[in-house]
Amino acid sequence: MKHPTTYSGAILLLVLLLAVVSCTAAPEGGKASKWDRPVSKIEDTLNRALAASEKGDREAATQLSKDAYFDVFESSGMEAAMRLGISARRASEVEFAFTDVRKLIRNGTNPSEIRQAVSKLMTMLREDAARLGGSGESGATAGFLSSFFIIVREGFEAILIIGAIIAYLIKSGNADKVRTIYQSALVAVLASIATAVAVRYVFNISGASQEFLEGATMLLAVAVLFSVSFWLLSKVQAQQWQHYIQSKLARSLTTGSTLALWSAAFLAVYREGAETVLFYQALVSGADRSDIGAIGLGFAAGVAVLAALFITIRWGSVKIPIKPFFIGTGVFLYYMAFVLAGKGIKELQEAGAVEITSVPGLSPVDLVGIYPSWEGLALQSALVLVAALGLAYRFLNKPQPADAERRAAM
Repeated sequence: MKHPTTYSGAILLLVLLLAVVSCTAAPEGGKASKWDRPVSKIEDTLNRALAASEKGDREAATQLSKDAYFDVFESSGMEAAMRLGISARRASEVEFAFTDVRKLIRNGTNPSEIRQAVSKLMTMLREDAARLGGSGESGATAGFLSSFFIIVREGFEAILIIGAIIAYLIKSGNADKVRTIYQSALVAVLASIATAVAVRYVFNISGASQEFLEGATMLLAVAVLFSVSFWLLSKVQAQQWQHYIQSKLARSLTTGSTLALWSAAFLAVYREGAETVLFYQALVSGADRSDIGAIGLGFAAGVAVLAALFITIRWGSVKIPIKPFFIGTGVFLYYMAFVLAGKGIKELQEAGAVEITSVPGLSPVDLVGIYPSWEGLALQSALVLVAALGLAYRFLNKPQPADAERRAAM
């Protein structure tokens, strides 16, 4: 019988072949970019915002600057295309440029300074439209690749977190609780779909409110992931105290810690799920009927990659010795908390719920969730400080082996 990782490798190879076939079969894109129209609409909206600002109507000008971002840049799919076709870092730079324009208008800054910020933003957008080129006109190729990378990018982190939690439960002798994690992931998927439908069709929530919901969910996930990562790292120290700790770990899963693991799995899926559904709604609504099949194929291929990744983690991580596994899992969950802290603050800043104080000269580093604002850096610094103090306290108050054995026997 073949090992599951062999099948995951075969799935990945099949996906690559599908991608090659899809790309080579697709027609060449046109010379024009489909992003020229959104860029022109953004420019027109921002020019109207400038005119309103110069007349002293700061409220109308601020609203128009929001419309340029939420109703055109995001709704047209240009933000998603930029992340996929250029880089996440570039998308973040453009987002901060939008936020800077909105901040200047809201604060009633000198019109010449606002015009300079708008001019800088429009230069960036025109450059990006040219770099994206005919990516909006390339038919099946664009549909397949956009669909494929959306599901892989949005699902990657969730798969890693869920895989790590399940591996922990199995290694600690709590395999019977794995079903709970699967249930939480399923509930999160259903909740994501329900949220996306409600946002788009029922409550008609604005783009700013969507950003606020996403940012709030991310910060909630930060609290859960940070607590779970710290709890796991505390078990590493226990492993150093006594060689038989693994048999005792089964007793360590109290109702509270089980709920924390369930919440971590739920939030890992939910925070990405609703956004994924909205991305696909925009992708399908903007595509030709002839390209719908390529979008479906890209989705299927992306799901296959995620399945292969999950199988690899599920069967590979349980073979790792318990001490390195606890260290690796604890550090990974802490890393995710650190990243989401920066991203969550950024989403709230885009929604206008948190003020933005720019850090001159600092470029976004999307991989670690670092963005050029003091607010986001302050929260991330607090996470680092709390983790350092907590680990130092545990290290300095480490029980002696005899004490640890006596506690375990109680």
